Amino acid sequence: MSRSGSLPLPVTNQHHAKATEAMRAHVQPTDRWVQILLLLICGGLVVFLLFPVAIILLKSFQDKEGAFVGLQQFTTYFANKSLRSSVLHTLFVATTVTLLVIPAAFMFAYGLTRSRMPGKSMFRTIALIPILAPSLLAGISLIQWFGNQGILKDWLGGVSIYGPFGIVLSEFYGVFPHALMILLTALSLVDGRLYEVASSLGTSRWRRFVTITLPGAKYGLISAALVVFTYTFNDFGVPKVIGGNFNVLAIDVYQLAIGQQDFNKSAVVSLLLLTPALFAFAIDLRIRKKLQVHMSVRAKAFVPKKRPLFDTLMFLYCSVIAVYLVAVLGMAVYSSFIKLWPYNLTMSLDHYKYGLVEGGILEAYFNSLKMAGLAAVGGVATVFISAYISEKTKGAEGLRSAIRLLAVLPMGVPGLVLGLGYIFFFNHPQNPLNMLYHTMSILVISTIIHYYTSSHLTAVTALKSIDNEFEAVSASLKVPLYKTFFRVTVPVCLPAILDIARYFFVNAMTTVSAVVFLYSPDTTLASVAILDLEEAGDVGPAAAMATLIVLTSVVVCLLYALLTRVLLKKTQAWRIE
Repeated sequence: MSRSGSLPLPVTNQHHAKATEAMRAHVQPTDRWVQILLLLICGGLVVFLLFPVAIILLKSFQDKEGAFVGLQQFTTYFANKSLRSSVLHTLFVATTVTLLVIPAAFMFAYGLTRSRMPGKSMFRTIALIPILAPSLLAGISLIQWFGNQGILKDWLGGVSIYGPFGIVLSEFYGVFPHALMILLTALSLVDGRLYEVASSLGTSRWRRFVTITLPGAKYGLISAALVVFTYTFNDFGVPKVIGGNFNVLAIDVYQLAIGQQDFNKSAVVSLLLLTPALFAFAIDLRIRKKLQVHMSVRAKAFVPKKRPLFDTLMFLYCSVIAVYLVAVLGMAVYSSFIKLWPYNLTMSLDHYKYGLVEGGILEAYFNSLKMAGLAAVGGVATVFISAYISEKTKGAEGLRSAIRLLAVLPMGVPGLVLGLGYIFFFNHPQNPLNMLYHTMSILVISTIIHYYTSSHLTAVTALKSIDNEFEAVSASLKVPLYKTFFRVTVPVCLPAILDIARYFFVNAMTTVSAVVFLYSPDTTLASVAILDLEEAGDVGPAAAMATLIVLTSVVVCLLYALLTRVLLKKTQAWRIE
């Protein structure tokens, strides 16, 4: 017996341990080409993310001639009363929407997770539909409902839909599903055993709600509030369509850059947009770290009991929210099929035929399809390969850490800020990448970067579920890393890969903020065409284009579900066996 009191390993076990250690040494290959890939990935994120944002910071301290002027641009901006009021307007709208959406979404999620009401699947589906639509759709629809010629304009009692009221209602429609998804997850993570113990002790329902439900969901509530506030604070489409003369920061950026060609002041406003996004991003990171501490592998899912009165009240509440969401989408679809609102309500395809096809606007829809397809394919390849190289290989730890940091930064960069940064950076005549400007490539790249973070986190989560022994065994058998990647990693992570592809496609079809500065006459997108049509007073064709986007997103999601079911039967059978 050894001095430590433990028995020495048998010779065979020693050899096995050494072999295992040797294999693990090869888990993360150090091949030169891997390091080259890491360098390319890191360089790409620096060029397409850091440089455009950094040049905005630089522009805000320069005048139009490029001379350094310190804080003069900031002083000039805040000296303008109308521009200064945009800050207060933006804060007011973002705060109001947050205060309305969070309680509404929480009650909706509470009804889905804590009641036995009928129609849960239907309510969940309806609540998530706004994600498939461009944010401008809500503004167009509410104008048809409550605008100057709206069928329910008298319901507002003289309050105009054009302004803060319309913006708040439209943003409610757009951000509600984002808050709901976070809160559904938060309420689902609460340990059901706590309710069982509280019930056995005779604790009242209200006390259970205050002492178990709210504390268990508090991080979800904070995270949802940050998402709603940031999304509303930075949104451009809704204020552009229904804001009227009520200026917000996103509109100021657009008007200063496109209307007045004052790029230095637009850079100042971009930094103002960037500030709350980065603040929310920092808080969210802190919340995520704390959230892990409250998760338990022994947690038990909560199973609600049948309570007729409570279930009925939840059903009625969810029905009210669902009616509003359906009414917004339904009016947009309806408007696209009538001849002339509100004078000729005859059903017709004129807006699709004359407004889109013969008007040459339909080309924008096909541009969006092309961009969405390229973003889905290119985004999946870029995100998954970069995540794989950074997580499953060895060497160049500095580059690996830089990639992990750069991959989460897009979450804190608003689309308008990214788009404006691309103008400053890629439109510079001395930039060798200037050839990308006003091409489809720049639209695809900006979209991938804009939605990079969520996709990267999805890929990393999937990759971390795979044991590194796969790479270890492959390395010991002299199997090239790329063969392990395609034969093992890709099939195992196929659900996440398909989910990332769908995420990129749907967001590419609906985005407007990141691309509104970057398109050319030949690369006009469907979401941008909606802006132009609505501004020209062509509400019918604008509604038709929005309807096409929603229909396309729905079809893609259905195809995704079908493809997922078929492919997973072939590649994921091992999970069931």
